[in-house]
Amino acid sequence: MIVFRVLSLLQKNLVYSIPAFMLAGIIVGWLADVSALKATVMPLTFLMVYPMMVNMQLKKLLTHGDTKLQLLTQLINFGIIPFIAFGIGKLFFADAPLIALGLLLASLLPTSGMTISYTGFARGNMNAAVKMTVVGLILGSLAAPLYARYLMGAVVEIPLANIFGQIVLMVFLPLLAGNVTQRLLVSRYGQEKYNTDLKNKFPLFSTLGVLGIVFVAMALKSRTIIAQPALLLKLIVPLLLLYVFNFGLSTIVGKLLLTRNDAIALVYGTVMRNLSIALAIAMTVFGQQGSDIALIIAMAYIIQVQGAAWYGKFSDKIFGEPELETPVSYRAAS
Repeated sequence: MIVFRVLSLLQKNLVYSIPAFMLAGIIVGWLADVSALKATVMPLTFLMVYPMMVNMQLKKLLTHGDTKLQLLTQLINFGIIPFIAFGIGKLFFADAPLIALGLLLASLLPTSGMTISYTGFARGNMNAAVKMTVVGLILGSLAAPLYARYLMGAVVEIPLANIFGQIVLMVFLPLLAGNVTQRLLVSRYGQEKYNTDLKNKFPLFSTLGVLGIVFVAMALKSRTIIAQPALLLKLIVPLLLLYVFNFGLSTIVGKLLLTRNDAIALVYGTVMRNLSIALAIAMTVFGQQGSDIALIIAMAYIIQVQGAAWYGKFSDKIFGEPELETPVSYRAAS
């Protein structure tokens, strides 16, 4: 079908499609009244999250043998990166606490479907990547409101109950619904048909949700961006600093403490953030302030996708040739 071909093309070229949708959002927001687009945030969020959850393998939580890798991943994700993001926010956005909050939110929800995809592309430990994606999503959803309240509550009002409520709607209900959907499809069509014909179709719709959310975020903030074009440059520099630190730290830890395949999973399990959920939280919880918070999260997409793609090209030079071939069987994006 032509729809799947178009979605597949957009997904395989996120390096270009995300900036294109950002630019389209800016143009549309400049030319028209786009206030009504706020009503599309929740439907787009569901379109983005639910398909990703259908392929989530919760049983991976029960597997053993990668405890060291998983502990290092979560230590970096929750013990280091949020505090680095907070420090960078204080340094660059002392007079713009909403943007600093956006940077913090972008660091608080680790892993996404892209963690699995890029680990597969670089021939890393896929099973560990799936497990850290599930663990990171659950821990991040529980921890993000608390970190935001503790670190930013003095300068920005953090509606703790509202954030938890939105996370239940955006993460845990789709997680439950996705797991039920997977079981029904496997029961109806069998595991083999699900793996070969059905599994890869769901992430395509997730990509559409991601691009839709990015478009809406840019459209709602369009006139501010056009009035202050230097604002984008102001946001890019601290984001680059955060991602360079993250890539560098994870690479060093991986080379010193882990095998080649595990090290690649560690890098993508700590650098790839679930920006889609962070963006949706910003735009649904914080009302009129949401578009300010969302701007830096939307900008992070460009650096994250570009950084992940280029890092994959050099992964063999950094860590050496793969220990064994790992089939690339996932095509997920969020």
